[in-house]
Amino acid sequence: MTPLPDCRSGCGACCIAPSISSSIPGMPQGKPAGVRCVQLSPDHRCLIFGRPERPDVCTRLRPSEEMCGASREEALDFLEGLERATSP
Repeated sequence: MTPLPDCRSGCGACCIAPSISSSIPGMPQGKPAGVRCVQLSPDHRCLIFGRPERPDVCTRLRPSEEMCGASREEALDFLEGLERATSP
């Protein structure tokens, strides 16, 4: 599986589907699964990408063919399934 060179324009699935338990600027308690991150711009880009306040979990998440699929819907389905499989 080869990593994708860049995130898919207009996707943002990884900023919506997963829960994030650490603090995010504007979301000090993190965010629940399925909730749009406040740092996701209207055009689905991370407003704190590359900045130190970006949560470690976000920095470690890398696009891949398996995770991103062929569409935003496939990415959301994959990440929602992963969230269900790993939730307590």
